[in-house]
Amino acid sequence: MRRKPSAWIAWRYLLSKKSHSAVGAISMVSICGMAIATAAIICVLSVFNGFKDVIAGRLDSLSPDIMVTPAKGKVFENADSIAEAIATTEGIRIATPTLTDNALAICGSKEMPVTLKGVDMARYRKTTSLDSLVIDRYSPSGPGEKQLRKAIFSIGAAVGISAAPGEEVLLFTPIREGRVNLSNPAASFLTDSVLTTGVFRSDQSEFDENHVIVDIDLARDLLQYDTEASAIEISIDPEADLPALTRKISQLTGDKFIVKDRMQQQEMNFRMITIEKWITFLLLFFILVIASFNIISSLSMLVIEKDRSISTLRAIGFSRNGIGSIFFWESIFVTMAGGASGICLGVALTLLQEHFGLIRLQGDPGTLTMAAYPVHLDPTDILLTLLPITVIGVATALITASYAKSRTRNRETVVS
Repeated sequence: MRRKPSAWIAWRYLLSKKSHSAVGAISMVSICGMAIATAAIICVLSVFNGFKDVIAGRLDSLSPDIMVTPAKGKVFENADSIAEAIATTEGIRIATPTLTDNALAICGSKEMPVTLKGVDMARYRKTTSLDSLVIDRYSPSGPGEKQLRKAIFSIGAAVGISAAPGEEVLLFTPIREGRVNLSNPAASFLTDSVLTTGVFRSDQSEFDENHVIVDIDLARDLLQYDTEASAIEISIDPEADLPALTRKISQLTGDKFIVKDRMQQQEMNFRMITIEKWITFLLLFFILVIASFNIISSLSMLVIEKDRSISTLRAIGFSRNGIGSIFFWESIFVTMAGGASGICLGVALTLLQEHFGLIRLQGDPGTLTMAAYPVHLDPTDILLTLLPITVIGVATALITASYAKSRTRNRETVVS
């Protein structure tokens, strides 16, 4: 297979030893700059992918496979019957109503606002990993102990009011109906005492900050509801098709309800990670653009260095376009060398981090949920990185070729 003469000469220029060491050094710096910027893109995008995987993995703990919420308002009626109807759908393992609202928790002299979540404890334990998240437990010792309804506190809520397992906690909720009694403000609240039977930690700030999980009957009593719920949480069979079931339940419940799968429930978190990822990509793209200036300058110096060679090529019949084509290919080869080296370096560093955790997270190992920065190498990120490299390579090649043709024309004009 015959090579184009211009590409072959450009390849020889790339491999040949430059007559001036400065030109060779600058060319090598240009290639290294492109390689480092490309490797940085691969590594940074892989870190964002890693954090996204970590968040997705933690969704299994307390987020249901599918959640049904009202399209308008905070609650909807006849939640138990709706849950039973949904549970008859093929592929649905459990459907249980939950009721969530704000409350005030008081333990001793400490108090804090909490998110009160009422659930059917037996079913909720089957739809989530609550039992595995409980880090401290308390079991009532016997019939002589004061009989209180049970509550499981998140780590944030338990620390906030110093509610250790076995502690009695008062829960207050404002009366929804009726007028506020200014002469006796306490009469404007409903209250009940609960026994702290466990403290859970999910490593999700949404749940760990201030959640208190109680039986749904207690939540309905405190919030003055009968059959209402704020959501229906659904667990599906492992082999079931999640997207298909989500669409089916959406059709079953109608326009009055919003049906979301596990990923859609955390859409805001994933959207923020995606936005941060692409903003970082754009910043690193500008670094690639800056690195391309080095390529243009080094190749311009190469054009000057090869004046005698260019004169020889012109003498044997090379056109100005042919001279420009030589340096076009030279620029392409330099960009390809830097880009390919950077991709290989980025992939290697990412795989080393993934398997050996070279870069560790700073902090107390006892409080960290991961020891090293998480990474995940996505092939689409590699393809995406090739796009700006290609654009930059073609742009720098056109600029370099134009300069080579212009210099050749000007030199010949001066000579003539």
